[in-house]
Amino acid sequence: MSDSKATLTFNESGKSVELDILTGTEGPDTIDITSLYSQAKVFTFDPGFVATASCNSSITYIDGNEGVLRYRGYPIEQLAEQSSFIEVAYLLLYGELPSQPKLEEFQSIISHHTMINESLRRFFDGFHNNAHPMA
Repeated sequence: MSDSKATLTFNESGKSVELDILTGTEGPDTIDITSLYSQAKVFTFDPGFVATASCNSSITYIDGNEGVLRYRGYPIEQLAEQSSFIEVAYLLLYGELPSQPKLEEFQSIISHHTMINESLRRFFDGFHNNAHPMA
């Protein structure tokens, strides 16, 4: 829980509700309104989630207005230019980019678990190369 608090006071009733202020790794602070309905019997209204954080994530940070997307703190542009798909998958799963030995081990594990059984290969061979995708 946060030590920072915000107090929301309703003018008509004078009732006040204390809400936690949460600080993320980057971006603006957020007010946790989870208890707002149980304490004050009111909902919030934010069409289109303009000022609403939908979840707490250590994996992604998104700021659509600024065009920012980060995975585990790395700008997506940097990952797209300098990392492979497998390196980014490792980053998302384990929180850091892999060393060369870790990458080789991870690649081996992925390759082992993505092999297609020969019976499935024969099944797919039965479809014409331009068959409808729902065939």
